[in-house]
Amino acid sequence: MSRPLSDQERRKQISIRGIVGVENVAELKRGFNRHLHFTLVKDRNVATPRDYYFALAHTVRDHLVGRWIRTQQYYYEKDPKRIYYLSLEFYMGRTLQNTMINLGLQNACDEAVYQLGLDMEELEEIEEDAGLGNGGLGRLAACFLDSMATLGLAAYGYGIRYEYGIFNQKIRDGWQVEEADDWLRHGNPWEKARPEYMLPVHFYGRVEHSASGAKWIDTQVVLALPYDTPVPGYMNNTVNTMRLWSARAPNDFNLRDFNVGDYIQAVLDRNLAENISRVLYPNDNFFEGKELRLKQEYFVVAATLQDIIRRFKASKFGSTDSVRTVFDSFPDQVAIQLNDTHPAMAIPELMRIFVDIEKLPWDKAWDITKRTFAYTNHTVLPEALERWPVDLVEMLLPRHLQIIYEINQRHLDHIASLFPNDVDRLRRMSLIEEGDTKRINMAHLCIVGSHAVNGVAKIHSEIVRTQVFEDFAALEPEKFQNKTNGITPRRWLLLCNPGLAELIAEKIGEDYVRDLSQLTKLHKFVDDDLFIREVAKVKQENKVKFALYLEKEYEVKINPSSMFDVHVKRIHEYKRQLMNCLHIITMYNRIRRDPAKLFVPRTVIIGGKAAPGYHMAKMIIKLINAVAQVVNNDPVVGSKLKVIFLENYRVSLAEKVIPATDLSEQISTAGTEASGTGNMKFMLNGALTIGTMDGANVEMAEEAGEENLFIFGMRVEDVTELDRKGYNAQLYYDRLPELKQAVDQIKSGFFSPKDPNLFNDVVNMLFHHDRFKVFADYEAYVKCQEKVSELYLNSKAWTKMVIRNIAAAGKFSSDRTIKEYARDIWHVEPSDLKIPPPNEPREGGQDKTPNGTAA
Repeated sequence: MSRPLSDQERRKQISIRGIVGVENVAELKRGFNRHLHFTLVKDRNVATPRDYYFALAHTVRDHLVGRWIRTQQYYYEKDPKRIYYLSLEFYMGRTLQNTMINLGLQNACDEAVYQLGLDMEELEEIEEDAGLGNGGLGRLAACFLDSMATLGLAAYGYGIRYEYGIFNQKIRDGWQVEEADDWLRHGNPWEKARPEYMLPVHFYGRVEHSASGAKWIDTQVVLALPYDTPVPGYMNNTVNTMRLWSARAPNDFNLRDFNVGDYIQAVLDRNLAENISRVLYPNDNFFEGKELRLKQEYFVVAATLQDIIRRFKASKFGSTDSVRTVFDSFPDQVAIQLNDTHPAMAIPELMRIFVDIEKLPWDKAWDITKRTFAYTNHTVLPEALERWPVDLVEMLLPRHLQIIYEINQRHLDHIASLFPNDVDRLRRMSLIEEGDTKRINMAHLCIVGSHAVNGVAKIHSEIVRTQVFEDFAALEPEKFQNKTNGITPRRWLLLCNPGLAELIAEKIGEDYVRDLSQLTKLHKFVDDDLFIREVAKVKQENKVKFALYLEKEYEVKINPSSMFDVHVKRIHEYKRQLMNCLHIITMYNRIRRDPAKLFVPRTVIIGGKAAPGYHMAKMIIKLINAVAQVVNNDPVVGSKLKVIFLENYRVSLAEKVIPATDLSEQISTAGTEASGTGNMKFMLNGALTIGTMDGANVEMAEEAGEENLFIFGMRVEDVTELDRKGYNAQLYYDRLPELKQAVDQIKSGFFSPKDPNLFNDVVNMLFHHDRFKVFADYEAYVKCQEKVSELYLNSKAWTKMVIRNIAAAGKFSSDRTIKEYARDIWHVEPSDLKIPPPNEPREGGQDKTPNGTAA
């Protein structure tokens, strides 16, 4: 149980986690008991830990609601430009602690819960992760929502309320097994259903053309029911909204079948409509061209655009009785950011609304559409780029296909006028790819239909501009930008690493939480012996805590003074967990060869999920677990080397492992990782990075100095040159004895004695189909790891490098990223205005929007 604060600690309390006031604590306890009473209508003796969690969640939510309504009312009166962030994924994780921190209630809640005889950590563990995302893309969206609220932007996140999020991963006999993530089974105290804003979404049908224009008729209707989740900014009383849509069948759905007597089947068929929001597709960096996925993508944009237009029409200069009927000012009032190509159907959908329903002329509609949309590209891997079959789009969204063809025709006419007779250029730049199956290139649609296109790290944006979309960038160079990703310091420092957060606040003040660039002030403490010891102490405390967690969960004795070498992210060939695995085998062989030799003890922690249909990724998980089984049970190795595969890696587990990490593995093949954000989280939490010059690693090296990271391996130009010459894995295998030994052990069944051929597919891939060139970087990686071990022996030098990294992490705040989006793409200025809290009177008017609540 959390211990109470001493008087001295109370006086010294750092306000980044909120003030402990007697009134605050008493009020929270009253709220808690009231909610517990409403939940149980019985005495506390029968309450379960989950009852206590819900009582606490509802108590904290009470502090949100007034601010939420007041924020929406403020937007309604001031009518600022609104930002709409469209994403098929929002990987939010848990909400309780994040909300307490952003409202400044964390310390008061800790004290109140302690006085009630409960354990705060225990209650926090009860909350289900909202796992509505696969990895980086969805977590970035969540960080962006936090930053937009903290910066006072009138912003909304729009997505799907998946009934089942990213699957729960179980490891059975070393294999990944997927279980459904029924995250809503106990209810969700943070959301509010808004049936009054339910909207129809149309599918299938046919198009009728007449003198008055096109009409999409005989459609099947699915209803989109919104659920709103409040998104609080940090200590500024701003509470924005994430609106997630849930699919509902209309009452008359398929009940025509009732006439032929099959009433039961008709009711059961309602599931077909409601399946749209049933489950998140568990694919990261892979395109799955399924009808249900396209339905999901259109469902979210069709509902969202209706909502955006309703809000645009309803609000004008603070007046509630005037309605906008002209769309000329639409791009001045509305900015829509497409998070990758998943919401790309928003472009033809907005054109359909403007042309078919609002009767705007095509050229005017297209001008408004382009000025409204902006597109973020998240990957350069060809298998990840969305290309929808024309036949599927024609069946599901016939009018949209006609609009896409019209957009393409006008686009190609323009290209042809600039480059006469350049047929190859027309083919390369068309939105429609010809071939065995005609497909729509969704990235091309996004580029043509947006006024801004950005990559997510400097090197990635350069590859996007000069390679992937070279023709488009040559045509409109001003359209292409870079916006290096960031992370929210609220969750990824204050929440997950309070010891470090408070240590930093003691040294440089509390303002860094809102302005992470202030971390540069830590440079003056790099040689401060006391600060060096304090930073090392916080890290060691985090490691001890995580070691206890690992021992409890995995029954493996962990040495907390060993180096925690961590590689956690989605399992994918390009992220090269295999190279890490080969290094583990090499270390194992070195210990076996010379057990008496000094060896820096390591605990290697690998975690991540493989897409259920991705055979090679699942084999990689099995191999890591097979190697761990041998290493962890070899008495010669003892505590010198331990290997743990973290089961079910997710946001709440990241919050535990990242603060305890010494070495962060960011070892993708140069030119394949768009940015990465895990690399930033580790840097901010005092881990050193071993990595290639890929994604945001390049900028981390720029900020901290390359000498303060462990950089190894091929650069992008080296990879390009190797591709030109032809990559021959056999050459490296023949030349490097330790690599040969490790591969031979995998091949011979040393790690799978019951099935010696188990890993044949992995070995075959490494020799003959390895697009990501593991063997080519193996030697440089192993040598770099030797430098890591050498530095780790010198605790003071290691910690000084850690401090230099933390001091250089300021650039990687999502606040900085969002400020850049706001100024360069959305053309709005962040506001540092603090909306008055609900207990203070507001200037003029009631605390009500025209519809009574936040809309």
